[in-house]
Amino acid sequence: MTPDTAAERRALADRLEASGHLVNPAWRAAVEAVPRELFLHPGVFLPTEDGRWRPVTALGSRPEDWTAIAYSDQSLVTQLDGHLTADQVAHPVTGFPTSSSTVPATVLSMIEALDIEDGQSVLEVGTGTGYSTALLCHRLGEDRVATIEVDPYVAARADAALETAGYSTWTVTGDGLLGHPYRALYDKVIATCAVRRIPYSWVRQTRPGGTILATVGPWSYGTGLAKVTVLEDGTAEGRIIGRSSFMPARSQAVPPVAGDLSARTAYADTERRTTIPPKMLEEWTPAFLAQLAAPDAQLVKTAADDGQVVHYLFAPNRESFAAITGDGNGWTVRQGGPVALWDAVERALTGWTKAGRPEISAVQLRLTIRSHEYWIGEEPSLRWEHRLA
Repeated sequence: MTPDTAAERRALADRLEASGHLVNPAWRAAVEAVPRELFLHPGVFLPTEDGRWRPVTALGSRPEDWTAIAYSDQSLVTQLDGHLTADQVAHPVTGFPTSSSTVPATVLSMIEALDIEDGQSVLEVGTGTGYSTALLCHRLGEDRVATIEVDPYVAARADAALETAGYSTWTVTGDGLLGHPYRALYDKVIATCAVRRIPYSWVRQTRPGGTILATVGPWSYGTGLAKVTVLEDGTAEGRIIGRSSFMPARSQAVPPVAGDLSARTAYADTERRTTIPPKMLEEWTPAFLAQLAAPDAQLVKTAADDGQVVHYLFAPNRESFAAITGDGNGWTVRQGGPVALWDAVERALTGWTKAGRPEISAVQLRLTIRSHEYWIGEEPSLRWEHRLA
C-alpha cells in the first residue's frame, strides 16, 4: 500500500518557508498537495563515498526509507549517461548524471522568482521528473502549462507520474531550444537546465512584459540565474539575480576535454607572469565572469605526479588554449592560438577587483536577435558582447 505522505509534504513546506525559499501561500499549497515520491519512479541514484552511484528503487525499499529519500533536502539523480535508470542495475556504478529531481529549495526559489499571477501561462523547458510541472499545474491549472523535454524516455516517465498525480498537461518531446512548435505566446518561460545563452526563440515566445528565467553559463559551477523581461521591441533586459546550477541542455552540452593535456599545450605562442591567481576561478562570481570573458572556453584543473596543479582553459572551436601554473612565487601563463583566453579573463577579474568585487547580482544583461550583452556598472573591462551566429 502506498503510504500517505501528507505529513512529509507539510514538513517540507515548513522547511522551505523557514529558509525563505517558499513565500507565496499559493505555492505552499502546491507543495503540500503534490507527492514528490510519485516523480522518482522507478528509482534514484545516491552518491557513494568512492564516487560511484548506488541505485535505490521504490519497489526495493521499505516504504519509510523511500519516503525519507523522497523528502530529503537534496537533488536526486534519476538517470545516468542518458539511458541508465536505477531499476536496471543492482550494485553501485559509475556514470554521469543526465536527469534528476532538483533539490526542492531550488525549485521553489525559481518558481517564486517568476512572480507568477493567477491566470498566466507558463512554458517550462526541461520537464525532467515532472515534479516542478505538477507544482505549476496545481497553481495555474494544467491547461496553462506547457513543458518540453528532449529525452523521450524521461518525458514518458514524467507523463506517467503527472497522470498518477492527477495532472494532464501538454508535454512536447524534442529540443526545447528550438522553441514551441505552435508559436504560442507565454507570460512566463522557465528553464530547468543550463544554457550557454538564452535562445532568442524563447524571447519570441514570451509576451511583451513577460519573464524568462534561466541558468546561463557553460561550466558546471559559477553559473548565474538570469531573469529578463521581454520588451515591446523584441528585446529583453534584466539581470543575474543569483547563483544557480543545473545540468546543461543536451543540445548545448560540450564533450569534456580529454587526452594528454600537456601535449595539447606543448607549443605556446606566448608566456608571461600573471598577477591573477587561477584559484580565483574556484570562486563562484569570478568563475561566472570568466565565462563571460571567454564564453567558448572550458576549464580543466589537473595535478601532476609531483603535486603541481595546472589550470587549463581550452576553446577547441577557436583552437586556443591557456595553461596557468604556479612556482611558489607567483603564476605563469602560457597561451596558444588566435584567441588569448587568459588575457580576457585576467582583464575581467582585474576590473572586478578594482570595482570592489561586486556580487554576481550586479551583472545586467540585454538580449537581442543578434547578441547578448552583459555589463557591471560603467567599467569598460566589465562589459561583454556575445554575438549570435
